[in-house]
Amino acid sequence: MNPNAKKKFGRVDLEVTAFGFGTAPIGNIFREIDEETSSAMIHRAWEAGVRYYDTAPMYGHGLSELRTGQNLRWKNRDELVLSSKIGRILKPAKRETIDFAPWTNAAPFTMHFDYSYDGTMRAFEDSLQRLALERMDICFIHDIDSFTRGAEQPKVFEEAMDGAWRALSNLRDQGVVKAIGVGVNEWEVCHAALQAHDFDCFLLAGRYTLLEQEALDGFLPLCDERNAAVVVGGGFNSGILATGAVEGAKYNYAPAPAEIMEKVKKIEAVCADHNVPLPAAALQFVVAHPAVPCFMAGTRTVEQLEKNLAWFDHPIPAQFWSDLKAKNLLRGDAPVPA
Repeated sequence: MNPNAKKKFGRVDLEVTAFGFGTAPIGNIFREIDEETSSAMIHRAWEAGVRYYDTAPMYGHGLSELRTGQNLRWKNRDELVLSSKIGRILKPAKRETIDFAPWTNAAPFTMHFDYSYDGTMRAFEDSLQRLALERMDICFIHDIDSFTRGAEQPKVFEEAMDGAWRALSNLRDQGVVKAIGVGVNEWEVCHAALQAHDFDCFLLAGRYTLLEQEALDGFLPLCDERNAAVVVGGGFNSGILATGAVEGAKYNYAPAPAEIMEKVKKIEAVCADHNVPLPAAALQFVVAHPAVPCFMAGTRTVEQLEKNLAWFDHPIPAQFWSDLKAKNLLRGDAPVPA
């Protein structure tokens, strides 16, 4: 699949490239990426035809938005699609007083959750200031899931479905933003949000991958019905679908359990039969679903970016997908690339 192929973004008057550039790594998650590498990746993505970029205030306490805006500022704004998120207010503070974990050498701001109407409006304006771009096209309500909020999640979800929803809905009605949605780690939260309100789109970190297709049970069919777009990030399940079942492989931010290692080994055997790199299968599977216009990839180096682009374009025979289904390694109702 051509990574810069344009796909319609659900029911919204936007087209995105099938491959998107995710900017969490340039917020210095886990370890620092220098300015030169950050800039080089964004410019290489642009040269390769990538025209959808996603960022968030959370990524590096604002650093990702600052870097994203700086490197896209002189591009043709009408050529690109940009998304960011609300849900956190950033406040300036001395570096030595800030707990940056898991970010490294991030921007000097503390983060404070706020899903109120006023907080959403402020977060939206603050993001535009950090980006120093005249608009964002898509805005997601960020991290109203159990993964992030734990026992508070039901209360946080209700707050967001009131205040943040009303604010973003007003911005959409005014034409300030074209699409509004929810960005979380759990498809069930996306499903509940779509049942509650008229959202245009979702950003789902993992949860629809070669290893996980439970989202087909209710959420993705409802997206099809409503023509809501789903951007999938984390399509490697945080590591193992890129590295394979090697010692120390990560699955959803933790060491991969034995049953996942075994399943990945079986998928790798089918990959070997068809000369298909495992990461290529992982990337291309995600965007085969009609509700998924884009895979959002985060990379740490230009070399990683080049590999992702090549995997996205690697030819995969139809028999490969048939064999995965025949061996019960992929759900029979999962859409696969044509």
